[in-house]
Amino acid sequence: MSGLRDGTSKKRKRSFSQVHTAASVSPVSNKHDEILLLESQIQESRRHYNSILTLLCYVKEQDSQDAADQNRVMAAVALCRVFCRLIASGNLSKPREISNDETVIVQWLKERLQEYQRALLSMLALQSPGVSKTALTLLMQLIKEEGMQLDVNQDAIWCGSVFLNTLQTLVDVKTIDDARAAFVEKYFVKYDDIRYHTLARLIECTSTSVSSASLDSIFLILSALETAPVSREHIKDFFGKRPAKAKHSLYSPIAHKRQAQEAWMAVLRHDLTKPQRRKALELMSQRIAPWFLNVELLMDFLTDSFNVGGSISMMALSGLFYLIQEKSLDYPQFYQKLYSLLDAEVLHSKHRSHFFRLLDTFLASTHLPAALVASFIKRLSRLTLHAPPSGIVIVVPLIYNLIKNHPACSFMIHRKLNLDTKLLSSEEGRSADPFCMDEPRPMETRALESSLWEIQMLQSHYHPNVAAIAKIISEQFTKQAYSLEDFLDHSYGSMLDAELSKNIKKSPEVEYAIPKKIFFKYDTESGRQDSLVVALWQFN
Repeated sequence: MSGLRDGTSKKRKRSFSQVHTAASVSPVSNKHDEILLLESQIQESRRHYNSILTLLCYVKEQDSQDAADQNRVMAAVALCRVFCRLIASGNLSKPREISNDETVIVQWLKERLQEYQRALLSMLALQSPGVSKTALTLLMQLIKEEGMQLDVNQDAIWCGSVFLNTLQTLVDVKTIDDARAAFVEKYFVKYDDIRYHTLARLIECTSTSVSSASLDSIFLILSALETAPVSREHIKDFFGKRPAKAKHSLYSPIAHKRQAQEAWMAVLRHDLTKPQRRKALELMSQRIAPWFLNVELLMDFLTDSFNVGGSISMMALSGLFYLIQEKSLDYPQFYQKLYSLLDAEVLHSKHRSHFFRLLDTFLASTHLPAALVASFIKRLSRLTLHAPPSGIVIVVPLIYNLIKNHPACSFMIHRKLNLDTKLLSSEEGRSADPFCMDEPRPMETRALESSLWEIQMLQSHYHPNVAAIAKIISEQFTKQAYSLEDFLDHSYGSMLDAELSKNIKKSPEVEYAIPKKIFFKYDTESGRQDSLVVALWQFN
C-alpha cells in the first residue's frame, strides 16, 4: 500500500511507516476525533491525501472488541464521505488535457478506492449485524455516486465487479441474514433499476453449481418480488441515474418480467431440497407465476414436484390449478393426477385439512363431467370404510356438496344393487359393485352405475357423531351447502372433548340392576350369574 508523492516528481515519496508514525504522535488522543481530523484534512488540501492510507488501516483492523468495531465503522463512513466528495468534484476522472503528475494522482486515488471497496466487502461478510449493514449501505452509496458523477455507461456500473461482488457476498455468506434482509427491504424491493440488475446478476450466479445455503439466500431475495409492473408508468423509482434512451430495457415491463422469469427458472432447474421445493410451491401463485411471460415453462417443475409425493404433490397440483384457472394453461391430466392422490393414507395424513381444502376448490366447478365427479364421490366413500371418525366427518359433507352441485350424481343415492350387507367386507360381496377401485382414469371407473352403500353402512357407525352426519345423505337435500371449514379441524381429541362437554339432562343407566359383586363370583346358593369381568379374568 504505497503513499502518494506531494505533487512533483522531485519530492521523495513518504513511506507507510512515516504516515503511521505521524498519526501515532498526533496530539489527538481520541481515535474518533483523529478520524474526523484526518477526514477534514483530506478535504482541505491534496497534500493530505496520504491520510487516506491511515483511514484504510483503521477500516482493515480486525479486532473482536466493540470499540474496535466502532472505530472501524467510523473510519469506513469517513472514507465514504471522502471518496464521494472526490468523485463529485471530478478528482477521479481524467480530463483530456492533464499533466503526468495529475494522471498519477488520479490513478492512485482509483487504486485506493478499489482497496477501500475490497475492505468494505470484507466488512460485509462479518457476523456483526451493525458492521455488515453499514458496509452494505456504504457500498451501495459508492455505486450510486459513481453512476451519478462519472462519465460511464450506467449498465457498466451495475455489471461491474463492486455490485457483483456485493451480491455474491450476500448470497454466499450464510451468517449475514440482517444485511441480506436490509438489501431486500431498502434496495431490491424499493428501486426498479436495482431489482432489474439484481435479477440479471442472480442469473449469472446460478448458471453454475450452487450450494444449498446459497439457494436459500437466493430464495429469500426472489421471494420478495411482489406485483409485476404492468406498464411503463409503474417503473418510476430509480436508485441511480435514469437511462437517457427512451427505449432502454429498464423502461420495459416485459424486460423486467423476462429477467424475473429467467432468474426463477435458473433456480428451479437446480436439485432443490424438499423445504426449498415446498417454499417454491407456496410462492407459485402469488410471487412466481405472475412474473412469467411463458407459464408453460413451469410445467416441468410442477410435474417433477408432483412425483415427489406427500403434501408436495398436492401443492404442485395447486400450482397447476392456478395456471389452468388464471393463465388458461391446457393440462388434460390434472384431474387424473388429483384422483391418484386419493389413497388409503389420505384420511390419516397430518396434511389432511390442507388436502381437502384444495380438493374442495378443485371440484367446485359445476361444469365438470358427472362421471368424473361420481368417481371422486365413490372413491371417497370407499375410503371412509377404513378411515378414522375425524376423517369421515370431512368426507360426508364434501360428498353432500358435490351431489348438490351435480344433480346427475344423485342416482347413486337411490340406486339399489341388491348387495348382501353381510358380505360387503369380503371380495365376493364387493364384486357385485360395478365400481372399479383400481382404475386410474376417473372417467372409466363406472362410478355412476354404482351406489353409495358405504355411506349407508356409516349410518350404523359406533361413533354417534359419525352415524348422525352420515344420515344427511339419506334425507332431503334442503341445505344449500355445508361449510367444509366447520369439519376440517376435527380430531380424536376434539371429538372426545365435544362428547365430554355435553350437558347431560339424565344420567345414562349402565346396569338395570346394581350388582353386588363385580370382581368375584357369587355363591352357588344365590342363584345369580357372575359378571362378565369374572368370566374373562381371575382376581385370586
